[in-house]
Amino acid sequence: MSSNDEYRRPGSLLLLAAFLAVVIGVGTLIGSATVPGAWYAGLQKPPFSPPNWIFGPVWFTLYVLIAIAGWRTFLADHDGTAMKLWYGQMALNWLWSPVFFALHLVWPAFVVIVAMALLVVGFAVNRWRADRLAAALFVPYAAWVGFAALLNLSIAILN
Repeated sequence: MSSNDEYRRPGSLLLLAAFLAVVIGVGTLIGSATVPGAWYAGLQKPPFSPPNWIFGPVWFTLYVLIAIAGWRTFLADHDGTAMKLWYGQMALNWLWSPVFFALHLVWPAFVVIVAMALLVVGFAVNRWRADRLAAALFVPYAAWVGFAALLNLSIAILN
């Protein structure tokens, strides 16, 4: 069976649905619980800070890409290094919003997002030879996390 056939098997498609449901569901739940409020509105922000409405659509799109990459990697080797990198970046992804928006700990949040960026890049590098699509799905994610890290750092410095 070719790898493309593996992705089309009913069990594989159910697993994809599970990855999508968990990644998007948990991300949405955390995002809903940590909506930027008065505290965030009162912070000094750098001139390149995007409007708040952009974050939801960007994260939804990125969560779809993250879930697909995780699903493909899980099918290839659910116990391998790449999957461990995927789990690690996902845990840090879900940790960042509560640290930043709920606890208002901008410097610890910066540490979290830098660690997340390293795992995101590590995942893409790890998957490049074995699954270029999974690696490529993390490129926009890496770019956004890099931008978010710069934004986090700028807010920490300005406040």
